[in-house]
Amino acid sequence: MQEDKPVLVTGSAGFIGFHFARKLLEAGRSVIGVDNLNDYYDASLKEARLRLLQAFPAFRFFRIDLADERATERLFQENPFEIVVHLAAQAGVRYSLENPRSYGRSNLSGFLNVLEGCRRGAIRHLLFASSSSVYGANAKLPFSVHDNVDHPISLYAATKKANELMAHAYAHLYGIPSTGLRFFTVYGPWGRPDMALFLFVRAILAGEPIRVFNNGILRRDFTYIDDIVEAMLKVMDSPPGPNPEWNGQEPDPGASFAPYRVYNIGNGKPVQVLEFIAIIEECLRIKAKKHLLPMQPGDVRETWADIEDLARDIGFRPRTSLRDGILSFVKWYKSYYGIDG
Repeated sequence: MQEDKPVLVTGSAGFIGFHFARKLLEAGRSVIGVDNLNDYYDASLKEARLRLLQAFPAFRFFRIDLADERATERLFQENPFEIVVHLAAQAGVRYSLENPRSYGRSNLSGFLNVLEGCRRGAIRHLLFASSSSVYGANAKLPFSVHDNVDHPISLYAATKKANELMAHAYAHLYGIPSTGLRFFTVYGPWGRPDMALFLFVRAILAGEPIRVFNNGILRRDFTYIDDIVEAMLKVMDSPPGPNPEWNGQEPDPGASFAPYRVYNIGNGKPVQVLEFIAIIEECLRIKAKKHLLPMQPGDVRETWADIEDLARDIGFRPRTSLRDGILSFVKWYKSYYGIDG
């Protein structure tokens, strides 16, 4: 790989995109960031992340909506990329019930435009964000990339499954080495305000009740952002090749005859939401007021990542305990919002 060619990071003002771009820049690599800075959540948080990235001379930023075909085409025409890390998307399971068309535009049309850009360029590796949500109605645990995922229970999950299928088709047709990453409940400093940790900490500090769905009888595979970024860096520099053992008579969803693969990136240790809340209470030294609510449409009862493929192929296992990760977030939150104590 030519080190002078920048890495394209879409969604660079988002939670994962910001952390990943910053780690690349700290390692001395050039980055071109793209984001549309939409108002799905507080844009000032995105702008604050962006300012930190813009402090690096090797960072260039373009405010582009990837669903804009012409703008995305120009981006690829005018900038030589070997690696594309596609993290931009319309996020959120519950929001997809309220604004379904934004998911079609961002997650489908936007991703298609990125794939077309990759097709026309000499792309060495496309790394793209999928989600643990693709496992949908699957009840077999832990979730494995070798299991079928044809039963999504939210539109968001369906678009992420579609992204995997689209990337596979382009890997086969045009030889674009592509890797999909199924992220499991990512949390940490600079996190998204619509995620549970952010919502819970904000409400508890304000003395407000937190909304706990399914009476807290849910389990999530919480994964700290630094572990996510470390795994991504290892995967990024290891593009996939075809698997000669793949058999169309007994097709393995976790492998392919094309230069394509998919990985779970999770902690591999699901935790009940009530335990998650107890750790937050311990870190804040404040007891939460809980508003217990029923199961929400689109939610799943449990997520649990089988990460053995990731460990085998790149030698990665997460290292951050849930308590340490939550404490890091709490310290960042208080610092960012100027809260004493």
